[in-house]
Amino acid sequence: MTRDEKLNKLIEDIKNDEENKKYTEQGIDPLFSAPKEARIVIVGQAPGLKAQENKLYWKDKSGDKLRLWTGIDEKTFYSSNLLAIIPMDFYYPGKGKSGDLPPRKDFGEKWHNKILELLPNVELFILIGKYAQEFYLNGRTKENLTETVHSYKEYLPKFFPIVHPSPLNIGWLKKNPWFEKEVVPELKEMVTKIMKK
Repeated sequence: MTRDEKLNKLIEDIKNDEENKKYTEQGIDPLFSAPKEARIVIVGQAPGLKAQENKLYWKDKSGDKLRLWTGIDEKTFYSSNLLAIIPMDFYYPGKGKSGDLPPRKDFGEKWHNKILELLPNVELFILIGKYAQEFYLNGRTKENLTETVHSYKEYLPKFFPIVHPSPLNIGWLKKNPWFEKEVVPELKEMVTKIMKK
């Protein structure tokens, strides 16, 4: 089976999974991207409703901020094939009391490794928010998200934990100016170096 056939089969398996049935029945496909040339994997929470409807991840203010932090322009972000976008859930989980619901708990365990097997050139995982960090850092996270992000150097060169670039996090960014002052430049430099190889 070729690599493309494996990926297509995997997508079908995801769509046919009992847990995703309600989405598949509505004609909603899993939203992720896994080009074989990818050198960087961006792991977020789950698509928002707009992203799911437009079938385009990070096409909002959060995405604009993420591109600013990583130094990747929009064209490169969507068409370079150097980025894989693999959220912790490939479907919009619905609305909760204070924003979108979290990704489903077993989703990453069930699907991420199967996708990563098809990505032989990955050098860096950008882990956005606590769900991505808890899954990928596997027991190595700190007391809270702020501490984990502040200790980002401990996880390099493979993992780079960051806060979510959502406009809702403006308070956090004001309270933690070190992030945009110290962490973002290092993230940008690392991403640029990998993308230019």
